[in-house]
Amino acid sequence: MTTPSRNHIRWFRNTAPYINSHRSRTFVLMLGGDGAQDPNFATILHDMALLHSLGVRLVLVHGNRPQIDARLEQAGIPSRFHDNMRITDSASMHHVTDAAASLRAQIEALLSMGLPNSPMQGARIRVCSGNFVTARPLGVVNGVDYQHTGRVRRVDREGIQQQLAMGSIVLLSPLGYSPTGEIFNLMLEDIAVHCAASIGADKLLLFGAAAGIQGGDGRLLRQLTVADLAGLEVPDPEQARLLATARRACVAGVSRCHIISYRDDCALLEELFTHDGNGTLVAKDDFEQTRSATIDDVGGILELIEPLEREGVLLKRSRELLENEIRQFRIIERDGRIIACAALYPFAEEGCGEVACIVSHPDYRGGRRGQRLLQELEREARNQGLDRVFVLTTQTAHWFLEQGFEERPRDALPAQKQALYNLQRNSKVFFKTL
Repeated sequence: MTTPSRNHIRWFRNTAPYINSHRSRTFVLMLGGDGAQDPNFATILHDMALLHSLGVRLVLVHGNRPQIDARLEQAGIPSRFHDNMRITDSASMHHVTDAAASLRAQIEALLSMGLPNSPMQGARIRVCSGNFVTARPLGVVNGVDYQHTGRVRRVDREGIQQQLAMGSIVLLSPLGYSPTGEIFNLMLEDIAVHCAASIGADKLLLFGAAAGIQGGDGRLLRQLTVADLAGLEVPDPEQARLLATARRACVAGVSRCHIISYRDDCALLEELFTHDGNGTLVAKDDFEQTRSATIDDVGGILELIEPLEREGVLLKRSRELLENEIRQFRIIERDGRIIACAALYPFAEEGCGEVACIVSHPDYRGGRRGQRLLQELEREARNQGLDRVFVLTTQTAHWFLEQGFEERPRDALPAQKQALYNLQRNSKVFFKTL
């Protein structure tokens, strides 16, 4: 009988591959000032503490736009923007630095909590902030003088990496410093992209109000590559900015960017520790890579095919047999996990080859991965000088018919394969001319 507590244990077991994958990785998190005002803000920091305890190296880049707006309004100073960037004059600069310092202190306090029976009990987190960002003035653009608003000139990569290596969480405020001692108000996105690219971050996590990116039809777009972004229409202005930031980061060399909601108290952990995540993943390259299998993939392939072997859909393969035949397999890999496989066994003298063991993980069926692997095996067969491929199947005849195969009698098989034919399984035989 399954109990709620055992469901939690099973979930915890399923997170093990992600825990191992994320350990010693470097993540940069970008959280705007709106997120810092949300009731879920403390929970996000608690989840960061959990990531830190699992060995993830963390840099938090925070914004403070609404906090500045509130201070300027209280002081009777109008907020001025051009192209979504604040024009920071001398009168505003004091309030900009005050907002940054206040929010930085609040974050440091939340990450210092150690109360019993709280998520932070025993965490003992060291937070480091400082002059890691060197800035330059933005200057006059299209006739607009941005005054004390600046751009990132460089990020102290070595200094940040030293702090991360010592176990600190690095905290970056949206301020930069010039060699002449000036302070500049910087765009949150500018710091996040430069920092992630400079330190070679494995991931950049971007927090917004919504759960990822919604397309024009309101549907959540779970996965995108940089190539997918051309012509993509995103109606919501905040989501469009987050997507543009993710694109900049990927182009700058960050392989994965995640866009999630700061309002959802499960978003961060669900995005990092479940198969399908919570928000939108933007990748520099395709999420799934097809390649030839190696001996290190034997365990992953066995895990993939064992359920179908138990059901009798596939013939059982021992680990020893699979190790001997591993070079015949091609796999589709997604973030280090094998999600589909297929094999080609050539019969060169008869000019044909057997396609076998086309399997997709249940969580990833319906994405034409089987067709993709079949096409690659057919191409490989042609490269080997084969002019036909065949399959033996008991339950997937219709799928192979849809792929252009035709049913043939058993005696059409190569003589060696006929000798090994299992009469008890009574598999149907299908051939395809290449």
